Amino acid sequence: MISERSEDNLKILVLPHRYDFFVKGAVEATAKYVESINVLVRHNYLAEISKYFPIGRFLLNVGRYSKNNLLNLKGKPENVNVHLVSLLYFVTDGKNKSLGDKLAKKTEKIIKKKGIQFNLIHAHFTYPYGYAGVKLGEEFNVPVVITAHGFDVYDLPFRDEGWERKIKWVLNQTSHVITVSQSNKKILVEKLGVNENKLSVSPNGFSSKLFYPLMDNANIRQRLNLPLDKKIILNVANLYPIKGHRHLIEAVKDLEKYREDILCIIIGDGILRRDLKVQIKKLNLENYVKLVGAKIHCEISLWMNAADLFVLPSLSEGNPTVMFESLGVGLPFVGTKVGGVPEIITSEDYGLLCEPADPKGLAEKILIALDKDWDREKILKYAKRFTWENIAKETRGIYASIA
Repeated sequence: MISERSEDNLKILVLPHRYDFFVKGAVEATAKYVESINVLVRHNYLAEISKYFPIGRFLLNVGRYSKNNLLNLKGKPENVNVHLVSLLYFVTDGKNKSLGDKLAKKTEKIIKKKGIQFNLIHAHFTYPYGYAGVKLGEEFNVPVVITAHGFDVYDLPFRDEGWERKIKWVLNQTSHVITVSQSNKKILVEKLGVNENKLSVSPNGFSSKLFYPLMDNANIRQRLNLPLDKKIILNVANLYPIKGHRHLIEAVKDLEKYREDILCIIIGDGILRRDLKVQIKKLNLENYVKLVGAKIHCEISLWMNAADLFVLPSLSEGNPTVMFESLGVGLPFVGTKVGGVPEIITSEDYGLLCEPADPKGLAEKILIALDKDWDREKILKYAKRFTWENIAKETRGIYASIA
């Protein structure tokens, strides 16, 4: 299954949680520099069963990872092949310490059955994909690159001693670690013992083919059934506590005292949807906050182009892709000083930041941002350095250094 590497026949095996969003963008931009990429996406059989039993938070969450939701093959290059690795498990990722071994064994079977050739493995997230990647690297004697994104750096390793040992083993065994922010790098080096010589910082990016400015704001709003006379604040994030939606809604309640022309649109779905609806109703914000559910990725650019401001009130982050996407359409960003966000929003020409879990501070920044005369061209020029095409050049250099 293993092929020898020369300068022009690098074959990559990618292990991600899905083939969409940042993984799709990174893979397809990198594909032009390698001979082939095979992507093996983990899939839980329960995701298909959950549609028939849509009860309980566990099944509702698992259902979001059905085959249809995991894969976006639109525009996929010919030298990229995507495969599902289907497993059955009942314990969620952050609690399932046996999932990495299960994933490695099932992936190995698929590799051998399909005769997939590769000479380098790139896994996203330290666990379970990084763990499985290291196991497969040992089995097939190929180098392994792991991209450590966010919670798998600042949260998962510190849940208990078992997780810490497991993640440290993964990081020690891998050939190279890419992480998306300097804040992650500090944790990896100082707390998890990663050698700086095998560590690179490369931010997330965005697809310039999907996210770019559209001029006719009024027409876009009409298409999306949005009012023309409102200042639209947009948020795109899964509805989970870590994303800080409760604080955003509280901030809107404060904003209402000063401006009546605001409308906060929240795109996303998740376990907090019901709770957030209750909060909106309790605060009498039905006319100011709308939960519009999840949208397919290619539609998000339309919503961003319809908005006046993008807001991300996260309590923790790695380096959020939506931040780069909003900058990519020239949309100013208001967010929190977490993870790699302050490393990107380095100037008030691009956005404004506040402390996490501070609704009043968030409301203040939003008010300032709504009144500010933003130089959209300056935002767009800055965003160009974060296209997946530019990120892929860095990835290509890392592959060449270890393959």
